[in-house]
Amino acid sequence: MQSIDPASRLDAEFVTFFAGAQSFSLDISHVREIRRWSTVTPLPHAPKEVLGVMNLRGSVIPIYDLSARFGLGPTQDNPRNVVVVATIGNQTVGLLVEAVSEILSVARNQIQETPDIRSESTRASITGIIQMEEGMTRVIDLEAVIQCKPKQAA
Repeated sequence: MQSIDPASRLDAEFVTFFAGAQSFSLDISHVREIRRWSTVTPLPHAPKEVLGVMNLRGSVIPIYDLSARFGLGPTQDNPRNVVVVATIGNQTVGLLVEAVSEILSVARNQIQETPDIRSESTRASITGIIQMEEGMTRVIDLEAVIQCKPKQAA
């Protein structure tokens, strides 16, 4: 009798959303909340994908335009736009997206590797592909997307 690897049955949950009319997903463990889009305060000399900062209950967080970050052009103004507030380590950031789609629960063995397309930035930002009924969604690596570097202890 063949044994089944118990790790392959474990479910993973992802929040799926659209950026640049493309489907992306983020491990739900990183998602803190989803907020309506509101005006941000721009920062001088910030990269083009950093729209500025937003006050989130007393904390100032950077807001990234995910579509612009992936080279898909800036996110167009739309009343459905939302900010996915996410955390990585002790850093909190906001990701501007066109719309949140669903929460997707899949077995970890259903997440396929990112194909080798000879782009290190793509392979670093996209950790896998999930096949869905209506297409595919890309699993993003939040740390690579925001290019945060771990802070060293003094």
